[in-house]
Amino acid sequence: MAVSEERRSPRRAGRGERLVTALDQRLPVASAGREFLRKSFPDHWSFLLGELALYSLLVLVLTGVYLTFFFHPDMTEAPYTGSYAPLHGTMTTEAYASVLHISFEVRGGLLVRQLHHWASLVFVAAIGTHLLRIFFTGAFRRPREVNWTVGVTLFLLALLEGFCGYSLPDDLLSGTGLRTAQGIVLSVPVIGTYLSFFVFGGEFPGHDIISRLYVVHILLVPGLLLALVGVHLTYVVVHKHTQWPRPGHTNRNVVGKPLVPQYTAKSAGLFLVLAGVLTLMSALFQINPVWAFGPYRADHVSLDSQPDWYVGYLEGAQRLMPAAETDVAGHTVAWDVFLPGVMLPAVLFLVLYGYPFFERWLTGPGPEQHLCDRPRNQPTRTALGAAAVSAYGVLLMSGGQDVLAYLFGLPVELLTRTFRTALFVVPFLVYHATKRACLGLQAADRRRLLDGEATGEVRRTAGGGYEEAYTLVSREEAYRVLVRDTPRPRAEGTEAWRWFRRHRLRNALSRWYFGRSVEMPATGWERRRVAHVRAAPGEAAEEGNGS
Repeated sequence: MAVSEERRSPRRAGRGERLVTALDQRLPVASAGREFLRKSFPDHWSFLLGELALYSLLVLVLTGVYLTFFFHPDMTEAPYTGSYAPLHGTMTTEAYASVLHISFEVRGGLLVRQLHHWASLVFVAAIGTHLLRIFFTGAFRRPREVNWTVGVTLFLLALLEGFCGYSLPDDLLSGTGLRTAQGIVLSVPVIGTYLSFFVFGGEFPGHDIISRLYVVHILLVPGLLLALVGVHLTYVVVHKHTQWPRPGHTNRNVVGKPLVPQYTAKSAGLFLVLAGVLTLMSALFQINPVWAFGPYRADHVSLDSQPDWYVGYLEGAQRLMPAAETDVAGHTVAWDVFLPGVMLPAVLFLVLYGYPFFERWLTGPGPEQHLCDRPRNQPTRTALGAAAVSAYGVLLMSGGQDVLAYLFGLPVELLTRTFRTALFVVPFLVYHATKRACLGLQAADRRRLLDGEATGEVRRTAGGGYEEAYTLVSREEAYRVLVRDTPRPRAEGTEAWRWFRRHRLRNALSRWYFGRSVEMPATGWERRRVAHVRAAPGEAAEEGNGS
């Protein structure tokens, strides 16, 4: 009967429906799709930094595709005959002339070119700020060490992509930056000259560097960026999103809005707002006016030349480094270029890559961590991050010491000595001040839990005095304060029966890193509750079965 009723049914499945049904019978497309579309994302502004980077990259791709239709990466020189009259008759490369053509003759060309430049600055800034958010909240811990490595690689590729695009116009400012880059390459001992000839295709500036940078800028690095973005987002889906400690938020769940439709609508609105703000900035604020700099000449240097902010720290480091050279076996090592230009960024990224594994080495094997740390609860980590940011700020300001000297009428030598001193003093002071501030905030949290929060109301006591009224902290605030990760300093290999103490360095570093903390007042029930909330996936279930 069932078969005969199906035959009498007037509706027949279409070809597309039959194809989807057949595919779903062989692959779990429907179930996986439903699970993905209902995936929860926490609703907090700090988690939008990664989306700002993603949408800035999307704006870069769209504007970059438009610009490729008009840009000619050719270093052949010819007299300029375009619409910008002040440069008529000047010998310019085809690359520089095409940038002027985009700026003055292509409809909307200047707007798109400036939009591309502003989006690149926001892209690098968003990635950097996103990495800082992950660092200060401890979102790089297990199981996200690999994803942190992917994020640092994205940051490195973004810097390379920005430098390549910055150099393409072949104007005097970008040419000065290329000359600086060539000097850094030459400073590499033994192989520096070979690397320079390989990259530039001969003596600087050669005739191939712009075309090579163009291929790297529009093909190689963007392909790697898009691939790594896909890997990064896949890890976010697989490992689920981190979240802040709040009532109902545990180490085993994710509380937030589903991807469709709530989070998708909010994310699309963020993209439209970002695109609108970037467009307004491009229309109102001029950036990189290459016609004012003029074409590049190897014997000319642009006055007040400053690179984009994300490589400004290299410029500052080279200006602060004292002159120093060493001759070894017929090879000259220019330490004043090699150390700030090669070793500094190499050490910086080695530290970024290795930090999650360093902290895991200090804490020892531990469970998965899906709850974010409040920066105050990890004072040493927060202080180290703040000190690093302050050192970067000093180097960035040092890169503009000539501009500062001109604006404030100060000797350049005085600013150089001041910044050299500040490079060591400022991070030291920031480290200790930040650590003290974190411990002070922990102590303030403890007082709030013990005494309650001040209401601003003054009451008269029975003895005739006056006192401020207090009320108990809210359940949500108490939850946020008590649920925290407090690793203990390691003391392995220090048992009394051992003749030789093991792991002395690791134990000493662990005591320095985790030794200072303010204990929070909590009842036995609250401690058990915190342990249950912080239990890793699988641990709480086993505990529940045992009870």
